[in-house]
Amino acid sequence: MKFQATLFISAFLACSIFAQTDSVKAEIIKDFHKMGSNYYAYPTPEAKYTKVPAGYKPFYLSHYGRHGSRFHQPADHYHELYNTLAKADSAGKLTELGKNLLERAKYLDEYAAPRAGDLTQVGVAQHQGIAKRMVKNFPEVFKNDAYIEAYASTSVRCVVSMAAFLEELRAQKPKLDIHQESGKYLMNFISPLDFGKIIGESNTPAWQKENEKLYSHVDPTRMMRAIFNDTNYIKKKVNAGDLYSKIYEIGNSLQGSPEIEFNFDDLWTAEDMFERWRAQNAWWYSVLGNNPFAKKQGLENARPLLKNFLEVADKVIAADTAKADKTTAKNAPKKTSATLRFGHDTVIFPFAVLLQLENGSQNTGIETADMENLHKVWRDYEISPMAANVQFIFYKSSKKGTPILVKVMLNEIEQKLPVTCDSTTVKNCPAAPYYRWEDVRAFYGK
Repeated sequence: MKFQATLFISAFLACSIFAQTDSVKAEIIKDFHKMGSNYYAYPTPEAKYTKVPAGYKPFYLSHYGRHGSRFHQPADHYHELYNTLAKADSAGKLTELGKNLLERAKYLDEYAAPRAGDLTQVGVAQHQGIAKRMVKNFPEVFKNDAYIEAYASTSVRCVVSMAAFLEELRAQKPKLDIHQESGKYLMNFISPLDFGKIIGESNTPAWQKENEKLYSHVDPTRMMRAIFNDTNYIKKKVNAGDLYSKIYEIGNSLQGSPEIEFNFDDLWTAEDMFERWRAQNAWWYSVLGNNPFAKKQGLENARPLLKNFLEVADKVIAADTAKADKTTAKNAPKKTSATLRFGHDTVIFPFAVLLQLENGSQNTGIETADMENLHKVWRDYEISPMAANVQFIFYKSSKKGTPILVKVMLNEIEQKLPVTCDSTTVKNCPAAPYYRWEDVRAFYGK
């Protein structure tokens, strides 16, 4: 089903204008998909990896991944978009663009609404791609009949994401011994808190003031006038702000469903899209980031996950050491080569914040009161696109007396950690992105 789209402004022209004042903004608006916030479809990484220290090889991988691209939810949003436009059409209040949008909304109401929240085929492919690259990048972890543990949130889209990931692992390495499960008891570290409660506790008076400042730049007037032909009808019958947000969220979700052969990009100017995204980016920061205006309750949603990463790694390392010392009992549990967890953006956002990851200008753990320039140092689409993931890769050397090393990646990109090695007491401190596990364990254990 195809629709003709007419752009109101050239993103290329806008880029040349904004480049004079904000180079980060200019870079962001080159791609409308990025301004889709947490709906940004996972980009295939092109990063090159730093050479592993001499004598070291990976032996264990610990992972947490968000589900892949999904249909927008709830279904009511599709219904409300369609019903608002249908009523206006019955009253003769739609422009030609509005009528075209009505056709799109009708299709989505029939096709997407029944699938609200479900994983798309793009979401399946995202996890298959990550799994394939994981085997390619760390073959030592997945050799022969290596034992893999996989756990998923009780959400269906997370279970299907895990299934897609494991299907690809088996395709690459048929002999792998894989344990997989999903259950309520696992939620205590995969997704422990009520997100609605987190939102409520984050909405402090101080944040409300900052939010109002950001939304003062978000103006739906131009778009509403492009859709409806009567300004009085807009004032009396249309909740412009709410409709604007639904168009933003539903439209951005479409990048995860290429079988839907249209988008909403023609409704936006680059400037309008940027300002709406900037407000969305700050909202995620207020709820799940290190925001000084909020209570930071969202960070509590990831502390159990961090604890799980640390404790499971300690057990794996202890088991590996025992095996190396030939002290493993015959009936001892299998040594785990990889721990895979599949969950949600509401956990991976605060997890990345707790880890205080740094790559280029992005600093996930930064605390700043400057919401006007937040986009220069904290960008939601880089932290939690669809299928976002954090990987801890552990390395060991056959040489006795050498420390276990670990590297952390966010979305398959190496990260700098706020972890230090005391060079006055340690003979050979590794260089980033490699860190001694005992230093990492001590820092995050606090």
